[in-house]
Amino acid sequence: MKITLIRNATLWLEYGGVKFLIDPMLSEPGINPPIPNTENDRRNPLVPLPPQWETLGQPDVVIVTHLHPDHWDPAAAQWLDKQLPVLCQPGNEDQIAADGFTQVTPVWVVGSVGEIEIIRTTGHHGTGEIGEQMGPVSGFVFQAQGEPAVYLAGDTIWCSEVAEALDKYHPEWTIVNAGGARFTVGDPITMTAQDVTTVAQYAPYTQVVAVHMEAINHCLLTRTELSEHIHNEGLSERVHIPVDGESLSDK
Repeated sequence: MKITLIRNATLWLEYGGVKFLIDPMLSEPGINPPIPNTENDRRNPLVPLPPQWETLGQPDVVIVTHLHPDHWDPAAAQWLDKQLPVLCQPGNEDQIAADGFTQVTPVWVVGSVGEIEIIRTTGHHGTGEIGEQMGPVSGFVFQAQGEPAVYLAGDTIWCSEVAEALDKYHPEWTIVNAGGARFTVGDPITMTAQDVTTVAQYAPYTQVVAVHMEAINHCLLTRTELSEHIHNEGLSERVHIPVDGESLSDK
């Protein structure tokens, strides 16, 4: 198992002999407008793709947790081979098919790629009315013989659904979308430093990988701030905060 952070929530996961591209946002820096109703007007993405991206080529499978533009953008839809298998949450398949993809499969509960079992989980993309407006989001658990269980939580805050996934699947690796993304009103819609801490404390058996930082204008939690918080909580050995292009492996 090898996890490479590309940028934001875009991940390259090598698992069970399969190369997965997760939540591809492949736009050039500044191509897209800022997220509205936020504290700054910086255009997105804030940073370029890392040089490592150039060497990866096409994946074997694409996974899309939801259709917000920092997880599935026009650049990704244009660049990716339209024959690639795409797994997504129910309700998103028509839009992805409209982008020209011919092998789109919604994962209602459990899907598979060869011998790899892929289980869809849920969460909360914020609280209250804002959380409702953000729409449904999904995570996915990867399981295969000879591989560690990997839980990709997706765009969710800490909530009972995350706790239930941790309890049920006991993943060795848990990838969380941090950044404390928020609007000018309301609570954060992705994990804060405290949320990341809670995941690590709740599941002391898992290695936590925190991504989704410093690439979109409404993600206000920086890697440095999260690192300081994690250090103060004594969790630095189990919470990993990769930079763009960095890889983590169980080997």
